[in-house]
Amino acid sequence: MGLLLMGIIMLASWLVGWQLKNKFEKYSKIHLRNGMSGAEIATKMLHDHGIYDVKVISTPGRLTDHYNPADKTVNLSEAVYNQRNAAAAAVAAHEVGHAVQHATAYSWLTMRSKLVPVVNIASRFISITLIGGILLLNTFPQLLLIGIVLFALTTVFSIVTLPVEYDASNRALKWLETKNMVTREEYAGASDSLKWAARTYVVAALSSIGTLLYYLMIYMGRRE
Repeated sequence: MGLLLMGIIMLASWLVGWQLKNKFEKYSKIHLRNGMSGAEIATKMLHDHGIYDVKVISTPGRLTDHYNPADKTVNLSEAVYNQRNAAAAAVAAHEVGHAVQHATAYSWLTMRSKLVPVVNIASRFISITLIGGILLLNTFPQLLLIGIVLFALTTVFSIVTLPVEYDASNRALKWLETKNMVTREEYAGASDSLKWAARTYVVAALSSIGTLLYYLMIYMGRRE
């Protein structure tokens, strides 16, 4: 049952990732009528929210876009930073959505930020405790239990991430619409792009929950 569950989740993850890639390729062909680049979109959204201490910078790679609360930077991948299309506008506005969350002390973002150092420490020991726990299941089952607890922390983190990501997308879309930054077609593309991006986090959370249940079943069935 556990292996079947993991297989289903892996398939769902691949399908969502494939669909997301297709969506971004599709909406990258819808050029913004206002002619603004992702960097310009991000800067304007920051200023419209009264945020002037956050920098918008370009970062190498693809799908490397993120907001860094430590140094207050909106990091946009090279394509998003320079391009002028619906997909770039969606990603840029979404990342600024995180900056707005930070500036307004959004509770879910605050909670996730507090979990980061804990999860970083837990991640260092998860593999060794889970593998060791399975090998020593009949003689030292407590080791597997420790691994399960550590993995549960990362699962909580993935669940807390969901409202953070959805809220950032909602803030982005609301701003794009109310400020008339995009046409109806461009808005539809931006909205669809962000919906599929959000679904990757849903699949990641489900995958984490499924994996956690799998290890719990191993632990609970150790005497059978």
